Amino acid sequence: MKLTTAQLTNGLTPAHDLVFDSRPTDPQMRESTSVWISDAAGEVTFPRFGIEAEAHDWDHPLCTGNVCFASGRVLSVASKQPKHPPFGPDGRPTVLGAGPLSFQCIEPFRRWNVRYDGTIAEGQVSQLIAATFDYSHQVPFGFEFELELVTPAWVMDNTPDKVARMTPEDRAEAEYMGIGWRCEHCFQVRGRYQLDGQWRDFTGTGLRVKRQSVRPLAGFRGHVWQSALFADGRAFGYIAYPPRASDGRAYNDAYLYQDGRMYKGHATQIPWLRRIIPNGDDVSFEIETALGRTRIAGRTISSYFYRNQPQMLLDLQQAGVQYEWDGQRTYGMLERSSSPDLTTVG
Repeated sequence: MKLTTAQLTNGLTPAHDLVFDSRPTDPQMRESTSVWISDAAGEVTFPRFGIEAEAHDWDHPLCTGNVCFASGRVLSVASKQPKHPPFGPDGRPTVLGAGPLSFQCIEPFRRWNVRYDGTIAEGQVSQLIAATFDYSHQVPFGFEFELELVTPAWVMDNTPDKVARMTPEDRAEAEYMGIGWRCEHCFQVRGRYQLDGQWRDFTGTGLRVKRQSVRPLAGFRGHVWQSALFADGRAFGYIAYPPRASDGRAYNDAYLYQDGRMYKGHATQIPWLRRIIPNGDDVSFEIETALGRTRIAGRTISSYFYRNQPQMLLDLQQAGVQYEWDGQRTYGMLERSSSPDLTTVG
């Protein structure tokens, strides 16, 4: 079922899917777009390619991306790159690009293209776990993907006025998500990628995230974030933070998309990051909505880890996951982080 524009935007407007046409006045304002992509066979996942453009360094956004194979091979890029002009062929601000990576809005909330053309670091997930990954070992890499967005936007609306009315504890949780707005939704993808001198055709599914917000992260204590799209059109997503020590509360927002409807809820049985292993970790969970309690089984099939890096105080995993919901299987994403004091290797 093809959704209408109003269904896809889910309270936003088509203009929200354009990009800033010039540097924002607030030096902390952030323009960010990222994608998580899984191939239909589960052999390769792209656990996040994204651009983070912050006004205080507007001309040199952060370009990041990872590719993970079931074999344990991983690819990675993370560097500041020259910003592309925001204007597309029709004169609208439809392009967010930096260096080798570029996102372009073709039709707001319906079609986007994403491309990469450059080099990327190559290694093994075992090196990431041991913190011995050599980012200087670069290989040529590229891709050309066409995204068709197929679920309504899941919107996080944290306007400054709304955040100002929150309790100090809830305000901090909202700030971690970003003061402004953020949305994500699932897509179908087709295209190709180039590695080892060969172009390979690609089909699959994924998640696109877009935000324009100020995002202070001081005090961030970890999270779990999971999402996937199934062949029959069902989808899910949730983001949860660990319970606060002061009162046991925390940000926890979830949805199920089924039969053309979004059901809001919250996640339970959350798989917090506790083990650092390449694959095979049980990341099953439950979501409670008006439909009742829905259990979705999950198992990691490939992973990228950030560990022992000075700029990050948490262990972070970005992974491809095989999910199962009522007997139907698909591949999707997982991101989670925890204090190193709470994680063990193996």
